[in-house]
Amino acid sequence: MPKVEITIPEHLEMQIAQLVEEGEFLNREEAIEDLLSTGLKAYKTSGPIDEDEAEPGLEDDGMMGHDDEYVF
Repeated sequence: MPKVEITIPEHLEMQIAQLVEEGEFLNREEAIEDLLSTGLKAYKTSGPIDEDEAEPGLEDDGMMGHDDEYVF
């Protein structure tokens, strides 16, 4: 497995240490690996929408085809 060296702010280090102390993770390495993996998955699923995949018409017009307001 590749090794990566990073520098993080003190407050993040303290939060990671607290999670390990509380038993959420076995050790610091596992915590960082799991949190990084979770963050990448969240970023991938909430990233920008590809314009080719967006539903046509909804981005320019309001809901239900109204030009200047949304109808619920």
